[in-house]
Amino acid sequence: MTSVIPGGPNADHLGMALSIVVFVFVAAGFYMLQPNQGFALTLFGAYKGTDRNEGLRWTWPWMGKARVSLRANNLISEKIKVNDLRGNPIEMAAQVVWRVTDTAQALFDVDDYRAFVIAQIEAAVRTIGARYPYDDFTHQEVTLRGNHDQVGGELRQELMDRLRVAGITVDECGFTHLAYAQEIAGAMLRRQQAEAVVAARKTLVEGAVGMVEMALEMLSAKNVVELDDERRAAMVSNLMVVLCGERDTQPVVNTGTLYS
Repeated sequence: MTSVIPGGPNADHLGMALSIVVFVFVAAGFYMLQPNQGFALTLFGAYKGTDRNEGLRWTWPWMGKARVSLRANNLISEKIKVNDLRGNPIEMAAQVVWRVTDTAQALFDVDDYRAFVIAQIEAAVRTIGARYPYDDFTHQEVTLRGNHDQVGGELRQELMDRLRVAGITVDECGFTHLAYAQEIAGAMLRRQQAEAVVAARKTLVEGAVGMVEMALEMLSAKNVVELDDERRAAMVSNLMVVLCGERDTQPVVNTGTLYS
């Protein structure tokens, strides 16, 4: 008959095995949290909360853990072609600074929150691009090119409304590229140049008319010369040519009378 001696080899092996099991059980529950990171904890598929306390942490090994970064992310979107309010094709790209604020929504309300952010940025840029004209030469409307702060604020609000379902907020955003599409860029450039020439001419003519009016008033006030309507018209014509002409004028000395 074989007897088992208490504290013999079998008991030692059993104690060692139990120690290993306990060590593996305890070690499986440890995890490390860096600053601005979170672990979403689940129990058999049920969400139990998010741990945001940095350092070495421990929870029951059967708890599911999913790491989520809470740090700010900077994203520059691809250039996309959009039709503005007047139907002109333009190219747009945006820079967005975003971060996760609700880990449960980011993990469980959308399939891939990073891909969701990229898709919603493109959709928001298209929405804002179609809301306003690219430019307004009369300066009567809000435009994409002339009202960066207002349009950028609306883009940020549009993004926040779209990303709220994924527990994501937008800290900052703005356009990094804004231009007419290549197929109309040349025509629009010529239009801008023509508008600039017309505006410059208008300013020049307004100034010339004021100078002619002032010259006639001073001549009359000081009784320098008396001009009839015909000579007054001729003087106005000559002054307008001198003031509005693009080339230097050549002076002509009249050695006769005023009427010859």
